[in-house]
Amino acid sequence: MAFLMPHYQKYSIFQSNINFQKAQMKRFVVLALLLVQYHLFSQNNAFHEKPPVFPACENVAIDALQHCFDTHVYQHIFDTFLVPENVLKEHYKGDVVVIFEVDTTGQFKVIYVEAMYESLKTEVKRVFSAFPKITPATYNGRNTYKQYTVSIKIPLVNQTEIEQNVTKETAIHTIEQQAKTEFDIINKSIEAFADKAFSSQLNIPFTHSDYARFDRNMNLVGTNSHTASKPFVYNDVANYYDFKAEKNKLKKETTTWAGRKLWNEHLVQLQSTDYWFTIDPVFDLEVGTDANADFNSTYNNTRGFLVQGGLGKNFNFYASVFESQGRFAEYVNNYAESLKAFGPDPAIVPGRGIAKRFKKDGYDYPVSEAYLSYAPAKFINIQFGHGKNFIGDGYRSLLLSDVASPHPFLKLNTTFWKLKYTNTWMWLKDVRDDVVQDKAFLSKYMANHYLSWNVSKKLNIGLFESVVWDNSNNRGFDVNYLNPIIFYRAIEFETGQGAGNALLGASAKYKFNDQVNMYGQFILDEFSLGDIKGGDKSWKNKYGYQLGVKYYNAFKVDNLLLQFEYNRIRPYTYSHNTIALNYGHNNQSMAHLWGANFSEAILIGRYHFNRWFADAKLIFGVRGLDFNNGTDNFSYGGDVYRNYNDRPFDTGVTIGQGNKTKIFNGNLQAGYLVNPASNLKIFTDITVRNFNPEAETINTFKSSTVWFNFGIRTDLFNWYFDN
Repeated sequence: MAFLMPHYQKYSIFQSNINFQKAQMKRFVVLALLLVQYHLFSQNNAFHEKPPVFPACENVAIDALQHCFDTHVYQHIFDTFLVPENVLKEHYKGDVVVIFEVDTTGQFKVIYVEAMYESLKTEVKRVFSAFPKITPATYNGRNTYKQYTVSIKIPLVNQTEIEQNVTKETAIHTIEQQAKTEFDIINKSIEAFADKAFSSQLNIPFTHSDYARFDRNMNLVGTNSHTASKPFVYNDVANYYDFKAEKNKLKKETTTWAGRKLWNEHLVQLQSTDYWFTIDPVFDLEVGTDANADFNSTYNNTRGFLVQGGLGKNFNFYASVFESQGRFAEYVNNYAESLKAFGPDPAIVPGRGIAKRFKKDGYDYPVSEAYLSYAPAKFINIQFGHGKNFIGDGYRSLLLSDVASPHPFLKLNTTFWKLKYTNTWMWLKDVRDDVVQDKAFLSKYMANHYLSWNVSKKLNIGLFESVVWDNSNNRGFDVNYLNPIIFYRAIEFETGQGAGNALLGASAKYKFNDQVNMYGQFILDEFSLGDIKGGDKSWKNKYGYQLGVKYYNAFKVDNLLLQFEYNRIRPYTYSHNTIALNYGHNNQSMAHLWGANFSEAILIGRYHFNRWFADAKLIFGVRGLDFNNGTDNFSYGGDVYRNYNDRPFDTGVTIGQGNKTKIFNGNLQAGYLVNPASNLKIFTDITVRNFNPEAETINTFKSSTVWFNFGIRTDLFNWYFDN
């Protein structure tokens, strides 16, 4: 007797693989279309399996269950199927191929129908919807699904009366025919694009301006959100902010392909049941003028592409490649060249990377960022990539910031109860001449723990720990620091003084109401209780703090965010007497842009209305810089890359010591969001900067400039031009 053909591959012992194979087979549901004969074909079942069981088959011997099932399926089709009138009139003779499934509840479901007439397809669906619910198949004692292929002969015949033996040659022919349908199956599996990114494990590109759009939603009194560890994952923010509703609100009505791609959609977007991906061009095309420069104009010319997508529900990927040439305002160019690495390259573009010379006074700085993101369980997210991270609720971070160049990282986010625990391991570079070995940059490593706890509906506190170490004694990436729950101070002590530089920190946030919250941070690099009590302002007391407040929908204006922030860090914080163990990467700080030995006050306003946006920022600061004039070459504690043993004195250490410099930096930016899918924006901004040191040196001099700029940019990361 012929049998129904189970449409699946052999099961693994583990039940979890059943679901995986189920997903696989749904992509290849048409592989059995060749079975266009009178009968149905069945492979031998493994002894762990039991086929679906009709009520009339319950007392049948186990080895006859499949035959009983086949017979009832054939009989139901013969008894129920009504050949449509248009098919009869045209005297059609042929086959209708049906792939169906008996799911884990015993319900019959049609997966695919191949037929000459739509009316035949409709009739098949009606016939199979009339099947009764039966006992599902089992594997290893557990309910499982089972897929079958059946060929219905037109004119209709009673196939229970026909027997067929499938020979080895027929089986080989079957495999060949199945293989030849794979390409068509892939095409048929494509679905309408549905923005799966909004519920994915992808990061929301971290820009302060864009995060302000949903900052209030995540900080409502009573939410159990954790807002310090950034960038956020879409799936987490989707609990508080409706991305799809916002997208629909911003959608422009257009009927052309070019219009959709310009205003609303990704350039390439493809989605199937089990995967999706998008491809977008990346642009940052700017031109401007700097009143203090001796060249005609500033510019930036970035071209690139961005690919992101997902495989299954919990695995996502992201990659962006940038090819850039630029010349910035004179003060930014000077800062970039002050960061110069060992070797012939003239600069490091702040936040981006090492730059080659382009033409006479420009820079060529290619950059790429990428990561993989996976959630093995609903409370865990694992990311491995090349990029940047941030910890804090403010504009600045004293714990971990995104002002330095991208770098390799491994991050583990664990969220449960009222806790979120973030572990980040980073591979960094020290690129100074002093530490280069065999013309290669020095590798060093950083590991961070950050525990966020929602104490109440209004109060959140966070605890932070970090350690930096290098490849001393050829130990490489020290496995001691891979432990996600150990205290780094203990490891540092065990591995010897000078083996690492450990820092401790804390954060806090208090929500006064839905409109106002206060936040803060504290960083402790070194602390001496005796010196604190002595009141002599010892250099050993290396710490800093941040205080800030946010006012959402300020003065009852929707989408207006006002923010005030104060940061203050004592001299020598983040530095170390072992030259490579400072808190930095690529000659840039891994915390605050200014390093240490400073205080600053920041006022920020952000507003958006539909696709329009505007941001304003005022920074007032005092920094203590080194003289480095040949006479006074001491380290006054602002440069985290200097050995603090070069200090001029041990007591009387105050913020702003050294070459005291007053700084004002104001920026106003306004623009229009061209495409929400790719975050392409047209913008214009103006920066006013005054830099006023008490003493001018060869590297430090008074300057005052106005930098006007406009352009079009795919906004994916933060630029910090307020150095």
